[in-house]
Amino acid sequence: MTQPMVRLVIVDDHSLVRDGLRARLAVVAGLEVIGEAASGDEALALAGRLAPDLMLVDVGMRGMNGIELATHLRSRHPAIRVLMLSMYDNREYVLSAMRAGARGYVLKESPTEEILSAISAVCAGGNYFSAQISDLVLQPGANSMPQLTAREHEVLLLLAHGKSNKLVARELDISVRTVETHRLSLRRKLGVDSPSDLLKIAVSNGWTTL
Repeated sequence: MTQPMVRLVIVDDHSLVRDGLRARLAVVAGLEVIGEAASGDEALALAGRLAPDLMLVDVGMRGMNGIELATHLRSRHPAIRVLMLSMYDNREYVLSAMRAGARGYVLKESPTEEILSAISAVCAGGNYFSAQISDLVLQPGANSMPQLTAREHEVLLLLAHGKSNKLVARELDISVRTVETHRLSLRRKLGVDSPSDLLKIAVSNGWTTL
């Protein structure tokens, strides 16, 4: 049984960037670039007309920037997933993008394989950050998460990256029962349990350090 085709739109105000992305993605099986937009307004029009599965969005566009576009898409077209492609590894940009509804943030300099991994993760309902971005937004500071214990914080970050209870237990050298106990505590304290929700909370609350 074949996997469904992922239909995507590239949104960037530089034609050379759009051309480069299209060339990199057009040859990938399972992906179809169905449109391009040079502005946020064009992207919104295409969203309504083409209903893509995913939009690859530049953060720093002139006029309506990528974060503003993500906010509009979340409101008007919530089924369309947004993956940010940016040259900026800036913590505030990442936090703002996640608050706006973006499901991932990848640097434009990333290899094609990482961009494809991000597309796959986001289309599967998860989140994805470039390695540099993940380090930037998820590493705890001394006072970054006062309401959680040190062990709860370790468990949170591993669960947020999609690891199972068994893998978390193995990585931290604790029992699965202990992981389940910490997970229950996290759910009580934070009100969520899924990896994507844990990741969103960690990012949106700024439990990070530079």
